[in-house]
Amino acid sequence: MRGFVVKNSSFLAWILRMNLIKRWSPMHLMKEENVAEHSHQVAVIAHLLATIKNVYCGGQISPEKAATIALYHEVSETKLQDINHVTKYSSPALTEEFKKIEDLAEIECLNTLPEKLKPLFKELVIQKQVDKEYKKLVKAADVLTAYFKACDELKFHNPEFVSVKKRLSDKVDAYKEEMPEVGVFMDLFEQNCLASLDDLSS
Repeated sequence: MRGFVVKNSSFLAWILRMNLIKRWSPMHLMKEENVAEHSHQVAVIAHLLATIKNVYCGGQISPEKAATIALYHEVSETKLQDINHVTKYSSPALTEEFKKIEDLAEIECLNTLPEKLKPLFKELVIQKQVDKEYKKLVKAADVLTAYFKACDELKFHNPEFVSVKKRLSDKVDAYKEEMPEVGVFMDLFEQNCLASLDDLSS
């Protein structure tokens, strides 16, 4: 028989609502995307980037840890919803205030966990506590995921994403210069990620 009692936690309940939070609002989308889908894709790409970094670029980081951090990187949105990039970064002052609110939302999420679990999740949920090397890699994965989304929307002739793709393409190019694993990743996967089903099957 179990010799301890744990308090009921709402942590997972909030995480499971990520699939109800739409991304890219208020933009018109050909294919809707939610935060759960986005977080999964960022986790997969972060895992790939970390593995490529280790195999091709002399890195020594944990792909599993990178993927786990990526899974939780949008946890604040369970409280705040998705905030459009244009709104969030429209001015330095507004960006700073949004960051403060996100920090508070992350702390609120962490505080739904039992005391014994909080130390284990602090460096996953609280973005300011995430190791800098992992945070940089997850951010690159986040940008790559958004870049592929923009390319996909343009493939279906959605003009809303013309400037988005340009902005993200510039960021990807900058990451290629700064992080060799991003260049290897793009060489390996970009072409087929943008291909049609028929092209993939041929």
